[in-house]
Amino acid sequence: MSLPRTNRERAILEEISDGENSHVEFKRKFTSHEKIARELIAFANTHGGRLFIGIDDDHSVVGVKSEKEEIAMIEHACEFYCDPPIEPRIEIVEVFGKDVIIVNVPESHEKPHWLVEQNDSNEARQAFIRLNDKTVAASKEVIRVMRINRPDAPPLTLVIGRLERTLFEYLRVNERITVKEFKKLVNVSERRASTILVRLVRAGTLHLHTFEKDEFFSFAADPDAAPRHAHKGGNGTHNE
Repeated sequence: MSLPRTNRERAILEEISDGENSHVEFKRKFTSHEKIARELIAFANTHGGRLFIGIDDDHSVVGVKSEKEEIAMIEHACEFYCDPPIEPRIEIVEVFGKDVIIVNVPESHEKPHWLVEQNDSNEARQAFIRLNDKTVAASKEVIRVMRINRPDAPPLTLVIGRLERTLFEYLRVNERITVKEFKKLVNVSERRASTILVRLVRAGTLHLHTFEKDEFFSFAADPDAAPRHAHKGGNGTHNE
């Protein structure tokens, strides 16, 4: 194997040697627009990232046969398989004499992005996020958090009432709670339980922890800082 010839090539090889993570994904090649779109959507819906095409799972550089065909496939996936469309920055770099495509996807201000199915499926459409080195389907709560945190989201008016106070007392003892546990705790519908928890995430009171097979809410900071009494804050928080 030849040695890298430029600082740019050295930097890319170092990034490749570090392996896949929440911001980096390797693909030898893509066989469908949908598969490309899933990866791009996951990066756009999370914190952005870089998709390397022409890199195998073992980090070996295999390159792409036709960069023009690969780029055309990427651009088609961005426009027709992502809703809203995604506009990444695409680079062609030479590594060990082979062409590698790097798709740079910034974190989006238009979250959530959805996968557009082209097979007339009746299944509910999906959004994806990045968790460590995996692309996974986003939960309803994650999608709601994306929506309320958009720059164009309406101002938040949050009422701290009986249900919220019951939640805070529970969390001071148990530290974490799921949507289903909160639903059962205060005897409300799952949708209402989810709405309350998500609004408290936007207010900065709670934090949503997402894992591949687990998801729960906890206090975002010191539990004693959670609202106990009537007040109005920058988010229009008040006690009912």
